[in-house]
Amino acid sequence: MVRLRLDLGYDGADFSGWARQPGRRTVQGELEDALGTILRLGEAVSLTVAGRTDAGVHARGQVAHVDLPEASFDELVRDPQPASVDERLPVLLRRLAGVLPPDVRVHRVCVAPEGFDARFSALSRRYVYRVHDAPGGVDPLRRGEIVWHQRPLDLEAMIEGAAHLLGEHDFAAFCKRREGATTIRELQRLDWVRQPDGVLEATVVADAFCHSMVRALVGCLLAVGDGRRPREWPARVLAGAVRDSGVHVAPAHGLCLEEVGYPPPEELAARAAATRRVRTLTQ
Repeated sequence: MVRLRLDLGYDGADFSGWARQPGRRTVQGELEDALGTILRLGEAVSLTVAGRTDAGVHARGQVAHVDLPEASFDELVRDPQPASVDERLPVLLRRLAGVLPPDVRVHRVCVAPEGFDARFSALSRRYVYRVHDAPGGVDPLRRGEIVWHQRPLDLEAMIEGAAHLLGEHDFAAFCKRREGATTIRELQRLDWVRQPDGVLEATVVADAFCHSMVRALVGCLLAVGDGRRPREWPARVLAGAVRDSGVHVAPAHGLCLEEVGYPPPEELAARAAATRRVRTLTQ
């Protein structure tokens, strides 16, 4: 078996999220079906992804891995001279571009280093959320990636509110709980900037995120930015450690997974082993 790393991006608008679901169009489903078709695999392949994005969420820097029989690559190059897997991967990349729909693209395929796991080896995930408060609304050519907020937003208020959320905490107040899953996360970065065109961008980085966490954090800070809540409110919500009904999850289409960070190759296996351990807050 050969483990491949796939670097990819997608427009999430017409997908029911990453994960394969019966009767629904998903990113995982499109990719697995494309690989099965190209490599003429008798059994379904299974992709492991760095971050399982929700319906409507975009990705520019998503990472996944897949384990495939080495013999399956013979379908790519019918040549009497044997070729290594690495030599055949450019053919796979081109064929993926021809088979996949235009709203999902694989940018790079390579043989993964020993110990690599797209999910568990990751050190960080970086998301960007884009929102505009212009009175006239969002540029129609960018409406699929920017959310329009109808009230003016105070950038400094959102920056101050975000500062209280940094560090390792139990983010249960901002997550949808899943049975057996921890809500303890290390929020490494959460900052806001207003771009020259007026678009506000929140950059959110953590070692990992629980379900709906980024959009809940953004929704909380938008309430601070438009004056509906005081600047210290996000800290109070976090301390409550239970889902707060006052926190509204921001719309999906403003969110994009921009980058997944990994350690050097020699540290990949150790990182994966450490990540698999259930974490608890240190006192």
